Amino acid sequence: MIMDAKTLSLPRLNQLNPTLESTALKLMEEAGELAQVIGKFRGLSGEKVSLDHDTVVAEITRELMDVAQTAVTMMFVMEEQFGVNLDKALQEHWAKLERKGYLSR
Repeated sequence: MIMDAKTLSLPRLNQLNPTLESTALKLMEEAGELAQVIGKFRGLSGEKVSLDHDTVVAEITRELMDVAQTAVTMMFVMEEQFGVNLDKALQEHWAKLERKGYLSR
């Protein structure tokens, strides 16, 4: 069975010296910004949505990319500072998804 997969390649950022803690905090910040824009889009903030649909979707996408970039930055930190084998971790992750029934091959 063929499953859908998205391949995303993001760079190791220059001019940064991220730590595990600084990257975790940044990831939470970016996730919060994503939640905020989705909340505004859905009117959860009590504000009237004044942006058109395409603008809102573009803003959500931008915030999602920020979350992804920060997660990738944390992956580089895990590899470089803690010796984590991300290829192995990815295989284990896929196997976990299969065990839980989220994927079937």
